[in-house]
Amino acid sequence: MKKVVIFGGSGFLGSYVADECSRRGYSVIVADKHPSKYLQHSQSFFEIDVLNYDKVLSVVKDADIVYNFVAIANLDEAIHRPIDTFSINVMGNLNILEACRHSSSIQRFIYASSAYALSSEGSFYGISKHSSEKLTEEYFKRYGVNYTVIRYGSLYGERASHNNYIYNLLYDSLTSGALTYKGDGEDIREYIHAADAARLSVDIIEDTQYENEHIILTGIERLKRIELLTMINEIMQNKLSIKQVSDGNAGHYKITPYAFHPTVAKKLVANPYIDLGQGLLECIQVIYNELESK
Repeated sequence: MKKVVIFGGSGFLGSYVADECSRRGYSVIVADKHPSKYLQHSQSFFEIDVLNYDKVLSVVKDADIVYNFVAIANLDEAIHRPIDTFSINVMGNLNILEACRHSSSIQRFIYASSAYALSSEGSFYGISKHSSEKLTEEYFKRYGVNYTVIRYGSLYGERASHNNYIYNLLYDSLTSGALTYKGDGEDIREYIHAADAARLSVDIIEDTQYENEHIILTGIERLKRIELLTMINEIMQNKLSIKQVSDGNAGHYKITPYAFHPTVAKKLVANPYIDLGQGLLECIQVIYNELESK
């Protein structure tokens, strides 16, 4: 039984990946600051701050696979917290890489990056992701730490929190009766349910063709933002108002996050996949239940 350590395994995507690894028979250690409310009996929890190198090294010892999902992931938050963003997103990742370097059992390190890593948008968040990608590549070149960089697109799912765009959109709509947006609403995203992304994230560690590669994980349903808002409103029986709150949407890309860069990534999509409408309906139900219980 291979041992998988998932840094940030209590979080949104990390918890889905932990469950998918457990489902496939891996020994799973969730390494995070806070216990996961989704922690299974078969999974172990290790309380850790990724800025504490000694603790990182102790949990990585004897691991076969290491994932890193730890990050300040909210783009708008990262814009206002550049020092924290680089401390956690870059130095935290560097500590994990260094620990992997000193562990003889590591077969693969999986870095959770973002579509913003190669974008001229994304501000400090995108820069931090790009920096950590380069560090990950260099640890392979210098020390032979095999890796896969996964650039995740627009994720959503029932376990999301206020760090997630769709969660915030749904939460605000249920509490205010309005769907608000910035910009002209024409920006395009390819939404993917976190459960689909998790399944593909585990497929990757079971196939050597993804070793030392960059992978893009997005959905296959391309939607303009205004179309997403319209879909949500229809699910809610057209009881919501749709409001533009600003002409601009600084830091966010419109159609593509990519600016020219020589590093090429392969794109991987889920087949079959969770339908966006059905996925949104389930998210709405979870948030509604959360509000009702308060």
